[in-house]
Amino acid sequence: MNPIDFNGLDTAVHGPIRLGIMTALQMDGPLDFTTLKKRLNTVDGSLNLHLGKLEECAYIAGKKAFVNLRPKTTYKITITGRKALANYLQSMKSLIDYMESNKEKSI
Repeated sequence: MNPIDFNGLDTAVHGPIRLGIMTALQMDGPLDFTTLKKRLNTVDGSLNLHLGKLEECAYIAGKKAFVNLRPKTTYKITITGRKALANYLQSMKSLIDYMESNKEKSI
């Protein structure tokens, strides 16, 4: 019996960059594009793609503004995003717990 339905994982959260975005926003609050780019060590195009997918799912919201005549977009996690992240982390915790409790059986 599997403790987790891998087909039921939220693929919008599952990828490393998307999970990084979600956890950064959950832990630190709103962050701008440049800060996320540096923190996740990724390139503009890739980050833009993942931010777009998370916005499409309503997991994050972006707010555009101009600072010293330069565009600046700041992102925050939404209530829906917090729930999705919590559900994803609970699924991973269940899997880890299952693997740990069955470690001795495989030896």
